[in-house]
Amino acid sequence: MGEVRSGEALDMLQAMNTGHDGSLTTVHSNSPRDTLRRIETMVLMASMDLPLKAIREQVSSAIDLIVHMERMRDGTRRVVNITEVQGLEGDTFVLMDIFHFHQTDFKNGRIIGKLMSTGLRPHFLEKFKKSGISLPDTVFDIEE
Repeated sequence: MGEVRSGEALDMLQAMNTGHDGSLTTVHSNSPRDTLRRIETMVLMASMDLPLKAIREQVSSAIDLIVHMERMRDGTRRVVNITEVQGLEGDTFVLMDIFHFHQTDFKNGRIIGKLMSTGLRPHFLEKFKKSGISLPDTVFDIEE
């Protein structure tokens, strides 16, 4: 869908919640949780007078996964979190990091590290199986 910057976030959520599986968009934010807050704010810009609870329900229903990239201090951009949106608990988004970036060194002005599993298995694996996508169980194992 391209980058979302304002009130079109409501159109994006409505499209995602009406059977458009596999949608992808870009949102500028500082963390996976901040991504959801930014989407809420942008939906409010649509001036539809929707209650915040309804917006949060739409967001949690539409978004399964957040891939968060960060510009590192060496200037490179890296995926630093892959986070599953598991739903709402009251008015709070329930998020679970599946992978996170672990820095191991800093050599010659470059950050050295890799994306590592948290050891938690995401709930969306069942959707993958139904779609014929299989991942080896070892993908989610914690490396020693």
